[in-house]
Amino acid sequence: MTISRNLSMRFLFFSNSFLISLFNKPLKATVVLLLVVAIVLIFPPQVKSYGYPENNSAYLSPQQTGPVYDLGGGGPDVDEAIQWMINKVRGPRSYEKKVDVIVIRNSGGNGYNEPILEMDGVSSVKTLIISDREEASKENVVKNIEDAEVIFFAGGDQCQYLRNYLNTGVDRAVKSVIARGGAVAGTSAGAMIQSDFVFDACSKTVTSETSLEDPYQDISLRQNFFHWNNLQSTVIDTHFYERDRMGRLMTFVARLLRDGRSSDALGIGIDEGTSLIVDQNGLATVVGDNFVYFVLGDHLPKKCEPQKPLTFRNFKIWKKKSDETFDLSNRASNNDYYKVSVKKGVILTDPY
Repeated sequence: MTISRNLSMRFLFFSNSFLISLFNKPLKATVVLLLVVAIVLIFPPQVKSYGYPENNSAYLSPQQTGPVYDLGGGGPDVDEAIQWMINKVRGPRSYEKKVDVIVIRNSGGNGYNEPILEMDGVSSVKTLIISDREEASKENVVKNIEDAEVIFFAGGDQCQYLRNYLNTGVDRAVKSVIARGGAVAGTSAGAMIQSDFVFDACSKTVTSETSLEDPYQDISLRQNFFHWNNLQSTVIDTHFYERDRMGRLMTFVARLLRDGRSSDALGIGIDEGTSLIVDQNGLATVVGDNFVYFVLGDHLPKKCEPQKPLTFRNFKIWKKKSDETFDLSNRASNNDYYKVSVKKGVILTDPY
């Protein structure tokens, strides 16, 4: 933005000088100058971009060592998880190489730029604020994303992410980063859009209480945004324990089964101040202060109908703390689960 503004000022200065010398009529030149200024103001850049200059560092080869993911539960970010993702993309013996990071958000500022730039192995950080579908298909936006090795979706509104980015250049560019072994991260809504199925939150507020009472009211589960390896048939929820979202995640899982969209559905609930990092082999590790819950439904619910309370016997639940793992690529190998049932909209035992 600063470079562009400086170039514009130089252009206006030389244009003014030229016109004055040509016409030797300052008033006429000033009128023309004002017209030029008006044109610049009428056609400003549409996409806000906050960036830091690239360092003089070695760049990664076209193929990185991922793909890897960092799924944050909202609240305080887990720097350790972000650094892990950066290191994974750089490779085990490539610490002289550095990555370019793009932060994507619907609105807000560049608060992520400075702390991420200070991490090991980061060459540059740029925040793109992309607030509609037109911006999400602009060539310069797509090119910035395609040239990066790490993408980070900030928190915000998953409904707007879906409306603005699905089937656009942003969508395709992020997928291209993963296709060549890069990394994608997100926190809060930015993590929720990474699962195979996404609760779009485009309707009214949905709580555990309301969803258990009516599994269809204001609940829309979208698919075909991202479809990452090892995250198939998943649905992610964040701010999990803090907002008591176990009941609504159970409802999401039951809906996917009842609607025939999956034969077994895995809900992933991530607490605040906690991240789930996923390596290229599908091994998920918890990092942070709190917990991640894995909620599996592998059979049809007894009752899951509009305007009727949910009844579902024996959800399988895994509760994992920091440094504990869950194998997403072989779910059957995770045998340390406990079972929780729901009867007529009531969770029968403490699910946490």
